[in-house]
Amino acid sequence: MNVIVCLKQVPDSKNIKIDPVTNTLQRQGVESIVNPFDLYALEAALRIKDEFHGKVSVISMGPPQAENALREAISYGADEAVLLSDRNFAGADTLATSRTLAAGIAKMGVFDLVICGKQAIDGDTAQVGPGLAQNLKAPHVAFVKKIQGIENGRMVVHRMMDDGYDVVEITLPALITVVKEIGEPRVPSFKAKMRAKKIGIPIWDCEEIGLSESVVGLKGSPTWVERIFAPEPRGDRELLEGEPKVQVTRLIQHLKEDQVIKLS
Repeated sequence: MNVIVCLKQVPDSKNIKIDPVTNTLQRQGVESIVNPFDLYALEAALRIKDEFHGKVSVISMGPPQAENALREAISYGADEAVLLSDRNFAGADTLATSRTLAAGIAKMGVFDLVICGKQAIDGDTAQVGPGLAQNLKAPHVAFVKKIQGIENGRMVVHRMMDDGYDVVEITLPALITVVKEIGEPRVPSFKAKMRAKKIGIPIWDCEEIGLSESVVGLKGSPTWVERIFAPEPRGDRELLEGEPKVQVTRLIQHLKEDQVIKLS
């Protein structure tokens, strides 16, 4: 099995800052982490490797410092990594990002499965995985919580739904996005950490993945952020404390006073 994991380096949610001019995330000078959902994707890939052997490759699109995230993935057990980095990639929306990642994966060669985290914690759109599948012309299943089995070029997965889960069979090669229920990430080994420090990580730009500057980054993005603002305060708040019975009584009083409900 040749599995490719898409990984993104994101700003730590405690330190997110917005550029007031471009309305995009400020990444310079902000501590970054590996997108948590992508670590679940990596764990899913490593479990497949443990059972079926093969190779786990990791790919990321980002600035040069995103190489640190790829080395972290190597320390978990990934075999190799590729960084897509070019100033022209900056400002990409989900469509341009999916297009760029697809070109990078195509250059990496034949794959059996691509795994993405369900979403990135900085954008929370959950659009890149499905968009990437569309660009790769591969079938996909989103919100996978369990891989039930892989056999004869087909894979059976459990897809999380609001009221339970669906059992879905999909033909390989394919793409899935996973939720945290897929399995907790393992602890990196000392040997893998040492390997991660030494391994060479190729960096590919626009030209190397065969894309024009006009279809990547901000130039290739049909959508953009018009305005970012904090929600208006919604009035006074009161924390209801005490035993549940006391809280319920006080809540009912508030609702009656605000004429939200009428009780006889």
